[in-house]
Amino acid sequence: MPGDSGSSAPPPLAASRGGPGRIETPPAPLQCVPYARAHSGISIYGDAGTWWNQATNKYARHQQPEPGAVMVLIGYAGPKRGHLAVVQKIVSPRLILVDHANWLNSGDIYLSNAVADVSPANDWSVVRVYNLRADSWGIRDYPVQGFIGPEPAQMRLAGQVSE
Repeated sequence: MPGDSGSSAPPPLAASRGGPGRIETPPAPLQCVPYARAHSGISIYGDAGTWWNQATNKYARHQQPEPGAVMVLIGYAGPKRGHLAVVQKIVSPRLILVDHANWLNSGDIYLSNAVADVSPANDWSVVRVYNLRADSWGIRDYPVQGFIGPEPAQMRLAGQVSE
């Protein structure tokens, strides 16, 4: 959806806020990787930027979000850094809610955080994240490698998607 500047804008929300999102501060700062692993059941280790390749032949990898899948952002805080978020809910074809930790290097947990597909092809290759602290859409778009899981790769290949 082109905006006044010619760039894609997030889809409008029913309310002015980015959904029911909230921020929790854990006793100790959390990183996105252990949070995603603990809340998705996907047993991959290492930097967020390595998860997409590590998931090959272990977990289903796809380009569309599904509840329970891990969204893998690339180019977060530098070209080689990644970020992970667990998809909680599909709100519409271009809007999801995710749970994730350490967004913008805060160490906090962000729950039901809105994420919009702003890709020109409507294919979830580029997203914008709602900034819960500022109560507005973020100003930066992030490339997405894809979504991992939630089922093992062989189940997706065999057409036996688990519930």
